[in-house]
Amino acid sequence: MATPRRLLARLRETMAHGTAPLQELVQLVAVELVSEVCSVYAARPGEILELTATEGLNQTAIGRTRLRVGEGIVGLCAATGQVMNLPDAQNHPAFAYRPETGEEPFASMLAVPVRRAGRTLGVVVVQNRNPRGYSEEEVDEVETVAMLLAEVLATAGAADGAEEGVAATVPRVFAGAPLVPGIAIGTVVLHGHRRRPVRLLADNPDAELARLHDAAQHMQRGLDELIAGAPDGLASGADGHASREVLEAYRLIAADAGWLRRVAEVIHSGLSAEAAVQRVAGELHDRMRRITDPYLRERLSDLEDLAGRLLSALAGDQPRPAVPPGAILLARRLGPAELLDWHAAGIGGVAIEEASPGGHAAILARALGLPSVGGTRGMLDTAEPGDEAVVDGDEGQLVLRPEVEVRTTYFREMAARSALEAGWAPLREQPGITADGIRVKLMLNVGLTMEVAQLDTTGAEGIGLYRTEIGMLARGAIADVAEQAASYARALDAAAGRPVLFRTLDLGADKLLPGDAPQEENPAMGWRSLRIGLDRPALLRRQLRALLLAAGGRALSVMFPMVATVAEFRAARALLLAEARRVRPAPERLSIGTMLEVPALMWQLDELLREVDFVSVGSNDLLQFLFAADRSSPSLFNRYDLLSQPVLNLLEHLLVTAGGAKGGAGVPVSLCGEAASRPLEALALVGLGFTSLSMPASGILPIKALLAELDLAAFRPVLTSIRRNTSGAASLREPIAVWAREHGLPV
Repeated sequence: MATPRRLLARLRETMAHGTAPLQELVQLVAVELVSEVCSVYAARPGEILELTATEGLNQTAIGRTRLRVGEGIVGLCAATGQVMNLPDAQNHPAFAYRPETGEEPFASMLAVPVRRAGRTLGVVVVQNRNPRGYSEEEVDEVETVAMLLAEVLATAGAADGAEEGVAATVPRVFAGAPLVPGIAIGTVVLHGHRRRPVRLLADNPDAELARLHDAAQHMQRGLDELIAGAPDGLASGADGHASREVLEAYRLIAADAGWLRRVAEVIHSGLSAEAAVQRVAGELHDRMRRITDPYLRERLSDLEDLAGRLLSALAGDQPRPAVPPGAILLARRLGPAELLDWHAAGIGGVAIEEASPGGHAAILARALGLPSVGGTRGMLDTAEPGDEAVVDGDEGQLVLRPEVEVRTTYFREMAARSALEAGWAPLREQPGITADGIRVKLMLNVGLTMEVAQLDTTGAEGIGLYRTEIGMLARGAIADVAEQAASYARALDAAAGRPVLFRTLDLGADKLLPGDAPQEENPAMGWRSLRIGLDRPALLRRQLRALLLAAGGRALSVMFPMVATVAEFRAARALLLAEARRVRPAPERLSIGTMLEVPALMWQLDELLREVDFVSVGSNDLLQFLFAADRSSPSLFNRYDLLSQPVLNLLEHLLVTAGGAKGGAGVPVSLCGEAASRPLEALALVGLGFTSLSMPASGILPIKALLAELDLAAFRPVLTSIRRNTSGAASLREPIAVWAREHGLPV
């Protein structure tokens, strides 16, 4: 087996005077790898892979042997983008026999995709007679060859699967998930289209390592300057500074020597610094894109962002071309520093193919008030720079090349919203109160200290849900007691005496830290939230101690998530009270409550209400458990409605029971979740008897506007009548909406 340095040296000699013929390259690779066969299949239009060059198979098969993407081992390799390392290829279920190749004598096969800019241009294959698995070193060498072949195939005109002709000019709608509400219309700019390295191979590894070291230091200094200019607080729609928590987490990833060590190893094999960075970025991409956990997949955005910054530093930080004002940024993935750069350049909206609401990009986009959608897969294969696009952050869709009527409709909607929001401005200084004088407390859901500033911009009365895990997810690790206490104290300081309800760590399900939990078939109902805290009491006690220290003698409210039994609540409360006996000064008032998300608690209400100081309904999880419907599944999206008989019956029973608890004094009940921010749902909830709702900042003023027009005394008997007369209906949404529209309510 040749050493990587020797193979690359021979390739460098062969390609010294321009691009070498593919046949010459496969002959060289076969000799150097001591392989009896080396073949290259190139992508052709129509998702076809054509045998383009071979050493060891019949030469007459070149240009004749064709496989569809997904057909045979070669086609499967191209379709999945994964390496196929098979000791007995002909007995593999995917094997497709092509008699003209004469490959019958060869048992073992190693197929490696040839990828460029995220697209598969072909497949390189090596084969041997003896059945054996190829070593990790051999796989690594063929992957390096594939990287070089990507440039050759691109020059030779291999198809990259992009749409052409009329299909690339017609309007398209890409459905996804809402990340940040709002509408933006502008010219498309594409993220991630960086110039390929001019030089792939290098003679002097030491010189390349020195260049890498200098570029890494330059990149780190740039991040330090970015973070130094970021304030602790940031209101939605502010001037483009980012969350210190998110950026500090990003900087930790940048400073991690592990991925830079891997780049150095690849440089030692003979690649240039730029080619080595791209090679390692490609490896990370191929490894991480197979991960199903949304949060861990988000870390891929950070790593790709850093690789791009390192390549820019190696190239001398060439400036980004001017961005049209209000442009729409389309990205496959997006890291936090990149988002800040684009925001400063003047973009008006973002669509990201691979993004989750808890990812860094989404967190920062919400803080910046940038309309955003995620999960819009396929858009990058269709969009071209300069196309017009609409980001609809309310419906979670991207409209590419909108027709005139669609474009006009969105512009009208934007104008109407601007007028409506201008009319809402006076409501910031007013409480949530109905037209007949019923007070409804409107609170905020937040996850980072910077979001607490939204209390002043919305006029919310406090924080009804502070998601303590978001800061941990942003930094990629559990902070120590002092760091947690400092963060919680900043939130209490920013709230300036207004209530803050801290929810303890709700990790698990779709919110995982590395090493948190084993892979589970149904993580939403697995080892998560309070279950982790009770199984790891030291972890929970550290957080509870931090919360008590942060209070510093002020009032403190703590609630526990995912409580399924009263015994679990008692165990968690006992840990909190044990820590409270140790911390001085003691809180002025300590309120301990529970989230109601698990329906089993409804059959323990009498006992539960004797123990808790308050209850907060987590509508998102409650609905998915009540209907056995995974809320992250697209096929079940919006299938089960909060405005349905079983949900309204459950909530009414909770309100009635809680109202008579503790000797008639009552236990306060609130509801937090996205549903509370939607006017029609809020109307029904207030009609049921809820007097406290917690929601994202974007919902506060619209709900205040709704309440100001609502005669609650007139609506309550109507809601009772609708519920009584529509027995068996899947949803009560339509009759409630009809009544609201007839009475001029802004729903």
